[in-house]
Amino acid sequence: MSALEICRWLEETRLGSGLAGSAYMFPLVEGIHVLALAFSVGTVIWFDLRLLGVWMRHQPVSRVFSSLKPWMLSGFAVMFVTGALLFTSLATSACAHPYFRIKILLLALAGLNVAIYSFTIDRRRYQWDEAPIPPVQAQIAGLVSLVLWAGVIAAGRIMAYTL
Repeated sequence: MSALEICRWLEETRLGSGLAGSAYMFPLVEGIHVLALAFSVGTVIWFDLRLLGVWMRHQPVSRVFSSLKPWMLSGFAVMFVTGALLFTSLATSACAHPYFRIKILLLALAGLNVAIYSFTIDRRRYQWDEAPIPPVQAQIAGLVSLVLWAGVIAAGRIMAYTL
């Protein structure tokens, strides 16, 4: 099966066609998706600003992260599920849309940024956890994260308005 055939199949499923054809469910799912985005990316922005040393300097990075982590993870889980539902209802047009591809690429890069941060500088957090300004590598990870998430949001909004 080609990607186009899979997209068509997704749209023709009961879930995909039902969501696309509903006057109320699609906007409801999209609204939940945006709220989940606010929880997840909003808390990521707080953490990134702490990594940059411009926010909550008096708090250890580990304390900031542990207090934000439940909100981040909950938001990402809801955002993933609602995003998959939205995709199911318009898979063919989404896959063909250049901003969808950009959004997916930026999401993958954001995930890669988290992995690189987690497996490198974060493993030595005990050395710099309470520093008002973290090391340059942590600052770079925070800045890259901010740029990538801004791109994900922009690509998603542009896609939504041009589909």
